[in-house]
Amino acid sequence: MYVSLKDVAERAGVSFQTASKVLNGNSGVVSATTRERILAAARDLGYVPNALARGLVRRDSLTVGILADDFSDASLSRFVVAAQRTIESQGHAALVATTTQGSDGPLRRLQEYRVNGVLVIAPSVEEDESVGEYLRGPIPAVTLNHIPGGGVPAVGSDHRRTGVLAAEHLLALGHRAIGTVTGPTERRVVVSRTSGFRETLHAADVELPDRRVCATEWDARSAAAATHTLLDADPHVTAIFAHNDNMAFGVLAALRARGIPVPQRCSVVGCDDLPLADFAAPPLTTVRVPFDETGARAAELLLARIRGEDTPPRDLLPVQLVVRSSTAPPP
Repeated sequence: MYVSLKDVAERAGVSFQTASKVLNGNSGVVSATTRERILAAARDLGYVPNALARGLVRRDSLTVGILADDFSDASLSRFVVAAQRTIESQGHAALVATTTQGSDGPLRRLQEYRVNGVLVIAPSVEEDESVGEYLRGPIPAVTLNHIPGGGVPAVGSDHRRTGVLAAEHLLALGHRAIGTVTGPTERRVVVSRTSGFRETLHAADVELPDRRVCATEWDARSAAAATHTLLDADPHVTAIFAHNDNMAFGVLAALRARGIPVPQRCSVVGCDDLPLADFAAPPLTTVRVPFDETGARAAELLLARIRGEDTPPRDLLPVQLVVRSSTAPPP
């Protein structure tokens, strides 16, 4: 059981009101001796302030709901953690509800807790009309994902630009037989990255035939299998763009299994710039997506909306190519 203010007051021999004023930082309400007796009682009993109750009294405490997908996705979890830290650093609470059982249950849970605003970090709801309707309701909302029907301020990165940067880098090195291992084709981020990649190659008179495009899941094991499929279809490929770093690790593993040295015979570019990218063998060239900055920015915009401030309808943070030793000119 939690120690209450009443417990502290009884131990110190003062009224509930007096203990409350002292423990909430009010000065000059009691003598120094009495103040120290109250603080000592709180320490002895292990008293922890009730932030929710204190917020209700002061009317300055907020609870922000975060609707998130499965935390097994390292990229999404970084968005969530950054948003949660930003919210809590400003003295508010973050309530995370996951979409593992669909969107209806988590949204009801957020409603039940009377959240002051909702932040969406859940690609799985990109086509969910009911989520769009809810987020356009009276509760302030911000999203990192596409929302059906629009009308919800969005924060994110230019995913088309990630594909452009990867293609430009490989073209500048002299590659022409270029392939890509993409994420699931129904995901909007995949469509954007593939479009930017393909269009940049096309502008340089380098085509991307279907045999050099292999869609799969976001994990390393699936990407390794997809790489074998791609190379079986076209063994002359000299460079591969993977749609995230975990997939790029799978690409590297598949190339190693086939005895193809990287980057001497095949270059590899990832996307995300996960911490492990610098420790891959060889260190991975990748396009950095600002996960932490994006999560923090989305949280800041949502808190501003809750306060009634004007916010931009769309805020795109820049992506950046990080060149390491997994890319080199073709053989």
